[in-house]
Amino acid sequence: MEYLLHILILIGIYILLSVSLNLIVGYAGLLSIAHAAFYGVGAYVAALLALKLNSPFLANIVCAILLTGMLGVLVGVPSLRIKDDYFAIATFAFQIITFSIMNNWVSLTNGPMGLPGIPTPVILGWQVNSHTDFLILIFLLCFIIVSFSLILGHSPFGRILKSIREDEIFTQALGKNIAFCKVAIFVIGAGMASVAGVIYAYYISFIDPTSFTVMESIFIISIVIIGGAGNIWGSILGAAFLVILPEALRFLGMPSAIAANMRQIFYGVLLVLCMLYCPQGFLGEYSFEK
Repeated sequence: MEYLLHILILIGIYILLSVSLNLIVGYAGLLSIAHAAFYGVGAYVAALLALKLNSPFLANIVCAILLTGMLGVLVGVPSLRIKDDYFAIATFAFQIITFSIMNNWVSLTNGPMGLPGIPTPVILGWQVNSHTDFLILIFLLCFIIVSFSLILGHSPFGRILKSIREDEIFTQALGKNIAFCKVAIFVIGAGMASVAGVIYAYYISFIDPTSFTVMESIFIISIVIIGGAGNIWGSILGAAFLVILPEALRFLGMPSAIAANMRQIFYGVLLVLCMLYCPQGFLGEYSFEK
């Protein structure tokens, strides 16, 4: 039973990550490869505050959102002056820099040894210390963030993002402030990713840089592409599919080394098939082939 709850919690964490990235990639058409960096910053901020200051969970999650949002502004403003492939390269560079800081700033992050012993969260007297408690917490956060994303997507701001995605020059000609909209959605997506990082840090009670690598960013992008860019429900479907898929290999009786390799093969095959035959993913509204 705990194994099933663990899988559901992981699905919830990746729903938060994929929905937040979908706002950037699927709605605004900005291919970012730095989402795992924001995910990691949120995790490290919460972990350091909990370990060094013993601050409460709600304060830590607010600090993580604010700090990651500020970082999103610092990265987004200069990076969004460039477009398309160059923007992707700029976010890729930020991902590499962030991972290097996590891995080498030993006095703060403890480097490759990570941060163990993160305490269980306490929310208004409710101590979240079991799989069931974490599942309830992640469900509530998913409900809030998915609801917010759906409202945002159907708002005038969301329609501007879609118009930027389809034709940036025409949108600018209509008098829309596309630079502000791009930075705003980049910051919103970064802040949402930090929430997933906070939950991950508290749930695992240990974090290290290997959880926030470029491969993690690519995996989150894979969820968005396969689930469907531009559709929030597609991100939910994609997260569930890509988290459950490798776990299903465990029941085939293969050695763990083979199962791990098969996981990567399946991801690669799915991405290739999606790009060839279903570029919009399962439920997508936006195709990367444009």
